[in-house]
Amino acid sequence: MDIYLIRHTQTANSAGLCYGQTDVAVASTFEQETDTLHGKLPEFDEDCKVFSSPLSRCLQLADTFSDTVTTDARLQELHFGDWEGQLFDAIEPTALQQWTDNFATAAPPNGETFGDLHQRVGEFWQELLATEAEQAVIVTHAGVIRALLARVLNLPLENAFQFRIDAGSVHKLRCVDGYIYLEYVNL
Repeated sequence: MDIYLIRHTQTANSAGLCYGQTDVAVASTFEQETDTLHGKLPEFDEDCKVFSSPLSRCLQLADTFSDTVTTDARLQELHFGDWEGQLFDAIEPTALQQWTDNFATAAPPNGETFGDLHQRVGEFWQELLATEAEQAVIVTHAGVIRALLARVLNLPLENAFQFRIDAGSVHKLRCVDGYIYLEYVNL
């Protein structure tokens, strides 16, 4: 199975906004970015499975790949709880630093840990690998892609943020006889 992890394109929100599960719009450059993104990808088979986070910045992009998109809430970005919709600069610095230093096991107030995200994404991943699909496209968020790459490479969660995950980027994995190969990252 060829698996393409695709991060949504640029968003229209202010720089520095904490917007994990907040539903923000795509930028005015969406069509151009989508054309560029499609140019990085092969022609997909008719039976290619397309999955998406239910947030509009992902679903809008997923709809450009297929008329049949399966949304899954487990593909949503990290839930930042009380910090959602705030500028990072406006979050109390000590609390933000404590979370940054311990993001795998610490949660923003009323949010989730990166470990929680890793677990829910892992459940989706196991279900995907159990399917008979030859190709799968997953349109999602940077945190989800980092969690999946950490899972596939058996990395400590604290190392997941060493992956650069650009807006509109593609990351390809291939599953052959139960073994996962990392073909490329951040194309």
